[in-house]
Amino acid sequence: MFELKKLIGALIMPLPALLIIGFLGLFLVMFTRKRGLGCIFTFISLMGIFLFSFQPISTSLLKPTERAYKAFIPVDGTIDYVMVLGNGHIVDNDIPPTSELSRNGLMRLAEGIRILRLYPGAKLILSGYAGGTSVSNARMMANVAVSLGVSKSDIILLENAQDTWDEAHQATGFVGEKRLVLVTSASHMERAMAEFKSAGLEPIPAPTNYLASDNIEQAWDKFTPQAKYLEQSERYWHEQLGRWWSSLRNTLTNQQNTGTATTLE
Repeated sequence: MFELKKLIGALIMPLPALLIIGFLGLFLVMFTRKRGLGCIFTFISLMGIFLFSFQPISTSLLKPTERAYKAFIPVDGTIDYVMVLGNGHIVDNDIPPTSELSRNGLMRLAEGIRILRLYPGAKLILSGYAGGTSVSNARMMANVAVSLGVSKSDIILLENAQDTWDEAHQATGFVGEKRLVLVTSASHMERAMAEFKSAGLEPIPAPTNYLASDNIEQAWDKFTPQAKYLEQSERYWHEQLGRWWSSLRNTLTNQQNTGTATTLE
């Protein structure tokens, strides 16, 4: 079910979906008599890619989601755990560990370490499964964290958490009533907080990796379609799909997942 969800989700993201529509349009133009319909499909494909790559549109879509929670401000008292949600990696011994993490994952980890150092005695929880590689995302982040000066004894791993629902329910087993700071991408923060609250936790949000900004002055940067703006539109759509899936899952099941937490050795 998890793999099917990921496959369907990947195919209905803006770029793949619009490319499929475009290829369907070309097929109709080239191999059938329905050339008018094929032209319409091709136009929809090209116009959709243009609009989703256009900064005024992509930023207006993503920015409200990213700004649902403000950036972390140090709070009074102690913090027991700082949890960083996983976000993909590769395994390649020819590049440095920091490059093996995805850009989102590296920025999340950097923010988590920054917050961890504000609260001596806090533990760093790192989550994420292997995703078909030989090393879990949690362990890959841990390797980078150790190289940046975090003690192994301060790291807790959740190595079989496949998605945010897993991460929330596995954390519940040992966080309990203790204070938890939750670190994830700003675009994902709203959905992550909903999942953690649904699991019975009340984390302090710490969003990072903001993508959408209105403070772009150069006309050539703001009004020309660019891949980075298409990424913003895809992040928005990804979160929308995630919310719909969460609602459907909560309607259909009452499943629990306690998972297993391990320390870094």
